[in-house]
Amino acid sequence: MKNRILLPTDFSDNSWSAIVYALKLYKDEACVFYFLNSTTMEVSTMTNFSNKLLKTMRDNAMRELLKLKEMAESSDANPNHEFDIILSIKDLNAAIVDAVSKHTINLIIMGTKGATGTKEFLFGTNTVHLINNMSMCPVLVVPEEFDFVSLKQIAFSTDFNRFYSDNELEPFLRLADLYNAKIRIVHINIEEELDDIQKYNLISLKSFLKDYDHSFHWMPHYASKCVEIKDFVSELSINLLAMVNYKHSFIEKLIKEPVIKKIGCKPTVPFLVIPE
Repeated sequence: MKNRILLPTDFSDNSWSAIVYALKLYKDEACVFYFLNSTTMEVSTMTNFSNKLLKTMRDNAMRELLKLKEMAESSDANPNHEFDIILSIKDLNAAIVDAVSKHTINLIIMGTKGATGTKEFLFGTNTVHLINNMSMCPVLVVPEEFDFVSLKQIAFSTDFNRFYSDNELEPFLRLADLYNAKIRIVHINIEEELDDIQKYNLISLKSFLKDYDHSFHWMPHYASKCVEIKDFVSELSINLLAMVNYKHSFIEKLIKEPVIKKIGCKPTVPFLVIPE
């Protein structure tokens, strides 16, 4: 069965970089890649002028999408890959939700560029909104200007407070299968010892991973969780970081933190966010 991957784009260098990463990540897999651009314009009164302007914007966006498709086809030249384009007049998040549902998308891959001085410093406004609202499929966030590196080590961060279902583990396990990657489970020791629920979830996770090359790592709690995870990623040469986004999860807390606490938290490797 073909992978169906959605690639939102604003035609920037940053979004092209994420597209190149996606093509290389799935170079040996049969895929349909959908380039999505959202063209919206808030107007209080739809005058003739605004209608003309909207049509011009859509025409320009369609030309850019066709050019992007042609560029991908010429640079990729992979018989396993197909390309399609989606132009939407809805806002980006609504456009993505529609595309995921209509085309049975199983992964969204997008670049991010956090803007200093905004509450979304970590990811950028569009990515934060998408992570908060996307419950239908995982989102892979690719750091700005990130060059593809084969997946040899995948980290999965957990506090063991949640029992993970097959559906929640499947997205990063598929990538591990694809590259025969080692899985590193990382837990930050904010407690002296695990409680009974955490111990049960640990045992369950071990059972899920029994057929994979994996290891469990216990990080001391010496700084912010963000810094500690970044240190882990750096020290073990992690190529991709995965987490499940659920209520009271680390991702939810991180997105809501003030900017000052997130300085230095920008992802250094691709970050797979899996909805509960």
